[in-house]
Amino acid sequence: MTRVDLLAFGPHPDDIEIGLAGTIAVHTAAGFRVGLCDLTRGELGSNGTPEEREAEAEAARVVIGADWRVNLHWPDGGITGGDTQLASAVRLIRACRPRTIAIPYWNDRHPDHRAASEVLTLAAFRSGLRRFTTEGGGGADWRADWLCYYFINDSIPPSLAIDVSSQYDRKRQALACHRTQFTPAGSGSVETRLTSPRFAQLIESRDAHLGALTGVAFAEGLVVREPMLRPHLIKDWRAAPAPAGDL
Repeated sequence: MTRVDLLAFGPHPDDIEIGLAGTIAVHTAAGFRVGLCDLTRGELGSNGTPEEREAEAEAARVVIGADWRVNLHWPDGGITGGDTQLASAVRLIRACRPRTIAIPYWNDRHPDHRAASEVLTLAAFRSGLRRFTTEGGGGADWRADWLCYYFINDSIPPSLAIDVSSQYDRKRQALACHRTQFTPAGSGSVETRLTSPRFAQLIESRDAHLGALTGVAFAEGLVVREPMLRPHLIKDWRAAPAPAGDL
């Protein structure tokens, strides 16, 4: 495991790809180092074994260019925020020392997504406390510069949008890696919300809608809880001041 600029957490092996694959690909293409962490192996999912899901997640990691991907092996359906779970998340944050941490948005229809958001928010805070210790060590205290929340299912108007248009094909490819969830085959597979073509359409239409609102082809939205500091009121912060003198 290496130090990263961005650390993204997902409750299940395909959640990061659904909400943030384009953003991750944008960062890795720009040279930023990204680490991924799945909390569970998705063992309660209707399709695919835990081993298959971990292999699919690793394949998706390669597609979007993240440096590494780990799984904390928390129980699917059992994200409780207990001491052991909290400590493992803190150890990971302290080990890779990210500038930014991305976690699921706190208001989501899936109980695991809501629980993960709460636990990881606490872990990001506890990681910065010098006197908070975890069994087995885990490195010195570390507080990330920024904690951002991304959307998996439910969403609200975001605080900010990332233009992912140039990397959207990589998002599609990363999602396609999760074959057991979106395109399962075999007599043992069952139909779920994820296997419907409408689910893929939902993801892409959400990203296209936000893109249209922000003037690009595709965008992924995130929420932040603290005010964002801007250098001035000009929308394009890179714009030069108007020349002096009368018209």
